[in-house]
Amino acid sequence: MGKPEAVLTPEQKARKAWMGLLAKSDAALLAKCLGALDLPEFDWLRRPEVGGVMVRGRMGGTGAPFNLGEMTVTRCSLRLATGEVGHGYVQGRDKRQAEQAALVDALMQGPRAEEVRDAVLAPLEAAQVATRTARAAKAAATKVDFFTMVRGED
Repeated sequence: MGKPEAVLTPEQKARKAWMGLLAKSDAALLAKCLGALDLPEFDWLRRPEVGGVMVRGRMGGTGAPFNLGEMTVTRCSLRLATGEVGHGYVQGRDKRQAEQAALVDALMQGPRAEEVRDAVLAPLEAAQVATRTARAAKAAATKVDFFTMVRGED
């Protein structure tokens, strides 16, 4: 497993956050955001490849771990001409999305990090927040409040 959260450096925590954002992002929105940037040339360290990973779960979040099943993922690694290495891991079989995630990862480690944060990561995060808010509103609409019922006692 990885390092416990308390042991991670601030740079590792930041990278973990943007890697998670990229892994969960909408492929079309990621492509649109990257289209606004002048993208650099790169060399492949590992071309996009599709594989499977075992997903583990815990009952109640604290119980003994168990194997839930397999999930398809696509991964790749690349190196920019300036030396930064980027990795992309995404759920599913979208090789282009994995490539784009790796490219963003590499760019975030270089001098263009602020530009990439503003053009790519900020819109992706806003879209994910909007999706979560809409999902929460939809769930809240089905909530039943049993404490508003009045009993017929005198």
